[in-house]
Amino acid sequence: MIGSRQYGGADQFFVRLVQALAAAGEEATAVTRPTSPVARAVAAAGLPQRHLPLASKWDLFSRWRLRRMVGELGVQVVQSYMGRATRLTHLPPSGPVVHVARLGGFYKVQGYYEHAHAWVGNTRAVCDYLAAAGLPRERVFLIGNFVEPPEQTTEEDLDRTRAELGLPRDARVIFSLGRFIGIKGFDDLLRAFARLPSELEGRPLFLVVAGEGPLAQELAGLARTLGMEARVKWPGWVDRPGRLYALSEVFVCPSRHETLGNVILEAWTYGRPVVATDTPGATELVADGRTGLLAPRGEPERLAERLSEILTVTTARRQALGASGREEVSSKHGREAIVSAYIGLYGQLVQERSARLRGSGGGG
Repeated sequence: MIGSRQYGGADQFFVRLVQALAAAGEEATAVTRPTSPVARAVAAAGLPQRHLPLASKWDLFSRWRLRRMVGELGVQVVQSYMGRATRLTHLPPSGPVVHVARLGGFYKVQGYYEHAHAWVGNTRAVCDYLAAAGLPRERVFLIGNFVEPPEQTTEEDLDRTRAELGLPRDARVIFSLGRFIGIKGFDDLLRAFARLPSELEGRPLFLVVAGEGPLAQELAGLARTLGMEARVKWPGWVDRPGRLYALSEVFVCPSRHETLGNVILEAWTYGRPVVATDTPGATELVADGRTGLLAPRGEPERLAERLSEILTVTTARRQALGASGREEVSSKHGREAIVSAYIGLYGQLVQERSARLRGSGGGG
């Protein structure tokens, strides 16, 4: 269950996981807010879905209706995403249904998460945070994210994308992607890009930033102020960014805060070398100098240095960084491994809860 109104990385992973669980033979039903972007994505994927208002953390109707829904569906596990959905998930304490709260960030625990039966963090740092907040360590589980396999693109696809963006065929492209909000650090990226030359090795250098959000106009204005309006391209929100990854030479994640960084995993699936700021998520994913390059958060000058470094090494070195990233995502963040971990956890928790109820003489 998820109560989100937006469709960022966490919301997209919710949809991917429901799809993957269904494909693995699990009877998975998504519970979403009606008319939300997540609900539309679930519908487009043809997945079973129920709706709740999830209007606020005090929405007693949704809390009551969820209990009824659990009984109607006969489910054994309810997995909630983020604070609102988790707070509203209150199952009978003596019942057989397990509540798993999944967190992809350092959210407030008190008043939102303590009543769950188990917790999943998508990074070691999140799991450590939950344990430090007083949740029982033995009930906190680390399961990461997976991303979709790379889209297949042709030279014709890339030429069409260049034409749409107004990029010359010989352009060297730095790519970034995300919501245009402050913590994503796109203003730092623009200031870093302004420090790079307009050409490298006789070829024009461009920055492509895909996304949307409340800071869109402000970021476009900053690009104009920095004199880079012609060198920065804004394709808007892109549901399938495969062609942009494939078109780029380097992917950059300039966030000031990032718990994991799904975009880093996505870039690696395309074999693209990554430059990222040293957020908790990026430092957990990226081995500096082996699978990518790290720069200090909020320091455009240092970010520019690392971008310059990766753009001026040999092609073979860039390809090696990208290949190492692809191996990392394949070995540790593959779809099959993550889905198997979730299914195994569900089975373990249901068995434990059934045994506990039998031992206490409970039921129902």
